Amino acid sequence: MSGDAKWGDLPARILSAVIMLAVGVEGLWLGGLWFHGLVALICAGMIWELTRIMGTKAASDGIWLGALCGVIIFFSHLIPPFFLLPVLIAPALTGASRLSKDHAIFVAYAAGLMVACYGLVKLRDFNGLPSVAWLVLVVIATDIAGYFAGRTFGGPKFWPSISPKKTWSGTSAGWVAAAVVGLAFGGWKLMLISVLTSFASQMGDIAESAIKRRYGVKDSSHLIPGHGGLLDRFDAMMGAALFVMILSLVIALPQAG
Repeated sequence: MSGDAKWGDLPARILSAVIMLAVGVEGLWLGGLWFHGLVALICAGMIWELTRIMGTKAASDGIWLGALCGVIIFFSHLIPPFFLLPVLIAPALTGASRLSKDHAIFVAYAAGLMVACYGLVKLRDFNGLPSVAWLVLVVIATDIAGYFAGRTFGGPKFWPSISPKKTWSGTSAGWVAAAVVGLAFGGWKLMLISVLTSFASQMGDIAESAIKRRYGVKDSSHLIPGHGGLLDRFDAMMGAALFVMILSLVIALPQAG
């Protein structure tokens, strides 16, 4: 692979990443309804992209379903706990009824996105800014380390049948980078959780790649130059947030700060 081909998408990736980082940092810092709104918009866009990839019967399905999911996430802090899980999963079941195939895949993935987005809102509201900053930095460090290590060292592929560009060198570099973030934020306990969260983020990426490969789609959309769509950019974050959300139901997360 020539140097231009290897690094040709880097300028667009960097510019898009800087803009997303600026918006994300502002939303994280403000918290409250500002952060709820940011997560709700991202959720709505991802659900729209998912329906676009999987081909519902009507083009408008993705718009109304995405809008519904976004509204639910925005107001999720007002939903009683005993109603929360059915409300988060209901849009996925509704959307699946409009598909011609792969209903179970759509339900599992869309419901996972909804729970992950709620997990981000919950983490910011109840654990504070440092905990969300830790999660975001784990995902970013995993992605950056994996990108540069994979492009630099190459080597055996991690899961070639689904994601042919990912290598073991990039995957393991992501774990190391996540461990450093965890150690900096909360010591060895958070370091271990960070490595597991890094792996969950990589599985989030793999899951989205599997769906795109099944449907012969390269990018979930073209909303973000150099990154594709929201799902292409936030698939790893969704995997990490879903893992942390589930983990928080089992153990008390170490305090990040």
